[in-house]
Amino acid sequence: MRPNLIRKLKTLALICLFTCFAGVMYQLIDETRIDYHSVLFGFPLGLVFGLLELFLFSKAERRFRQWSFTNLLVFKTVLYTAVIYTVTVSVAIIVGFFQGRQLSEIQPVLSSLQLLILVLYTLVIYGLLVFFLQVNHLLGEGILWKFIRGKYHKPREEERIFMFLDMKSSTTIAEQLGHVRFYALLNELFHEISYPVLQTKAEIYQYVGDEVVLTWEVNNGLENSNCLKTFFEFQERLHRNSENYIKNFGVKPEFKAGLHFGKVISAQIGDLKREIVYNGDVLNTTSRIQSECNKYQRDCLVSGTLMNRLKKMNGFQWEKIGDVTFRGKETEVELFSVINRH
Repeated sequence: MRPNLIRKLKTLALICLFTCFAGVMYQLIDETRIDYHSVLFGFPLGLVFGLLELFLFSKAERRFRQWSFTNLLVFKTVLYTAVIYTVTVSVAIIVGFFQGRQLSEIQPVLSSLQLLILVLYTLVIYGLLVFFLQVNHLLGEGILWKFIRGKYHKPREEERIFMFLDMKSSTTIAEQLGHVRFYALLNELFHEISYPVLQTKAEIYQYVGDEVVLTWEVNNGLENSNCLKTFFEFQERLHRNSENYIKNFGVKPEFKAGLHFGKVISAQIGDLKREIVYNGDVLNTTSRIQSECNKYQRDCLVSGTLMNRLKKMNGFQWEKIGDVTFRGKETEVELFSVINRH
């Protein structure tokens, strides 16, 4: 099962758990007792919300990107109001029939003030869920949970894999397109990389101009050679959609990548704006490795340190470039070029 699907199913389970808990709280406030009704109402409401947000809306993400925040907010509010009312009424009718009530006895409940309050309460719950999902999306996948857990509240040393991913001939393309269209292109490309990132357990650390810095916890990056698969899956998507880029921007974008791993100091910094940062020589070295792609006319260069930790299987072909000494460093870095045999 793909990591992105597993992540969505886990999130869906948490959403359903949260809405069931919200149902219990509502029943305690309203009736000072708990029975199966709270879960019976909370679970389907959470299930429908999760399916819409995680599966349906993600399919239409490209279309929603063209909407303003206000239009999207109004659309979701109207849609969720209709969903809540439909699900609530359906569950109320089913429960009523199981309790032996006639439809005439159920109808007053469907037009009661209590039902209106329940719909408004659920809308607030949905609003909180949307807020947390959007914050998680804004910070980066999994970063919000790290803030909540306080994982990096104190600086810590850890091993991480890094990839510096840079567009080829970006200066020429920027001059050709102009600044506005160039950044529209970058936006499309950064959306393009989202799928490979989610499928390979990567984290987007930074956007620096036309460059993206990705990172993995070592186990996640080594598993199934995920750190390499990210680049080649991204490369494949660019190739598959090349006609669209030529049609819309008149260019066929290509990227180069450098990969390395080592120890970094990870810490949460800032007050007015907080973020998790990584400091260490490994980042500087990875950037230098990526810059060597032009010199050796290669798309993807990997340090020998990382290559020795990766299995040479999984459809990749390796070629030793040689030992390189970067300016300001005493230790040589062994470089390997890697291509996808497929």
